[in-house]
Amino acid sequence: MSDAAWSEPVRGVGMVWARSTDGVIGADGGMPWHVPEDLAHFRQVTGSATVVMGRRTWDALPPRFRPLPGRRNVVLTRDPSWAAEGAVPVHDLATALDTDEPVWVIGGGQVYAAALPFADRVSETVIDVQVDGDTVAPTLDDGWQRVDDGDWHQSRNGGVRYRFVEWSRRS
Repeated sequence: MSDAAWSEPVRGVGMVWARSTDGVIGADGGMPWHVPEDLAHFRQVTGSATVVMGRRTWDALPPRFRPLPGRRNVVLTRDPSWAAEGAVPVHDLATALDTDEPVWVIGGGQVYAAALPFADRVSETVIDVQVDGDTVAPTLDDGWQRVDDGDWHQSRNGGVRYRFVEWSRRS
């Protein structure tokens, strides 16, 4: 299946992440690898949709990429006084997901866990490494089906293997 076929959530809420083969998605507030092809995939998948993230994920983005260009950047925060140029601060997940536009949840771990019951699909990049980390991807149970296993590719950045895997919630 082509990436273009997966450019929007099927029914509204998608989740996108990159994880190691042992499930790690983050370490010390960042990603424990750099795979340029994954970043390009992320840009392609999230397109011009609304992206929903936690405040720590916002803070982890390099300042030159905040807000993520071409997308409405919704940031979940518990701090009622928090504000950042280009961010739409919200204080609960229901408000973050209340839109008629396609939504992609982009992290972090707590936001993924809270949003999983509302998601219809997951686009994940599996990075063929095992790393230490402090944040792991949600576990997808038998309510999810893998719709595209993706082929393994070699990154031009150090030769690490990666693949794009697509999941859909079972009807």
